Amino acid sequence: MRVLVTGGAGFVGSFVIDGLVAAGHDVIAVDSLHPHAHRRVPDYLNPRAEYVWGDLRDAAVVRTAVAGIDAVSHQASMVGLGVDFGDVLDYVTNNDLATATLLAALHEQRFTGRIVLGSSMVVYGEGRYRCRDHGIVRAGPRDPRRLDRAEWEPTCPCCGRALVAEPVPEEASVDPRNVYAATKLHQEHLVEAYGREHGSSTIVLRYHNVYGPRMPAQTPYAGVASIFRSAYQAGEAPRLYEDGAQKRDFVHVSDVARANIAALRVAPELSTTCNIASGHPVEIRRVAAALAAAYEPCAPEPVVTGRYRIGDVRHVFASIERARDVLGFSPAITPEQGLREFAVAPLRDFGNAGRPVPGLERSAPGA
Repeated sequence: MRVLVTGGAGFVGSFVIDGLVAAGHDVIAVDSLHPHAHRRVPDYLNPRAEYVWGDLRDAAVVRTAVAGIDAVSHQASMVGLGVDFGDVLDYVTNNDLATATLLAALHEQRFTGRIVLGSSMVVYGEGRYRCRDHGIVRAGPRDPRRLDRAEWEPTCPCCGRALVAEPVPEEASVDPRNVYAATKLHQEHLVEAYGREHGSSTIVLRYHNVYGPRMPAQTPYAGVASIFRSAYQAGEAPRLYEDGAQKRDFVHVSDVARANIAALRVAPELSTTCNIASGHPVEIRRVAAALAAAYEPCAPEPVVTGRYRIGDVRHVFASIERARDVLGFSPAITPEQGLREFAVAPLRDFGNAGRPVPGLERSAPGA
């Protein structure tokens, strides 16, 4: 099988490529080497894949990449909450316009194969909550006045009592709370619309907090685990928003790659959406503590800032039953094990590792 992997030089994409190559597939990768994620061509690229250094928003680049492919693993995305709303054009063009350009090229090719989309748990907004008296309820938008008083926990919209967070299933309503989340949901809608019109199988994988080797370091667009890790490496205290008790699910990148390979292998008529997570929710402050263990006894105590971001959410962690049932996916690495290893794993530094960024030319395998 010949598989197109978008974002193939990136964190998740590069691990997906390694898995596909190991399984004997031919791989063509497209990556723009966006400056928020890359300063140089990474030195970890799989030499048995073919790379197109170009922008998915460029129709000519995409037409070249999609020729003769059997399946698509669409991982390219600008990630993170951004710095402020001024990032909106970058997010919309790099995520939604790029996806539309890819799908338009597939349409021209009459492509009817499988499309696997790397989406995100951010499309849910807040996670799932239960009220003691009213059952499952939806937490409304966070009130800045309550946040200013350090009242972090959502309350029941019916009675005002505290809510209990539960794993969020795929059938939960979506409610994107920031620009990045809105663009990820639009990617899902575009891919699903393509699948319905062309009879293609589309599998949407909603990643929870992915971490592991090759994460970008020292950038505000990196994940929280990378940001905490970079702070400890610099001898600085990680800075925690709110009180640090927010619950998330941290899933290792190798498990995410295995989920993608599984999604490409399942029955050709299947179209579905699956959470991809570890199934072990953890508080943000526990993530900092797990990373600190590798730097003891000199690791500084995390600083609980009490600050908040209006586009953030309190708790969101996953039910992974559907991924187990339909993909045969079961995570192999717990956050406790993975974060301990991640504390000393090689990250993608913006230093001198790798080759200079090339122009938008096609390269032969291993070039």
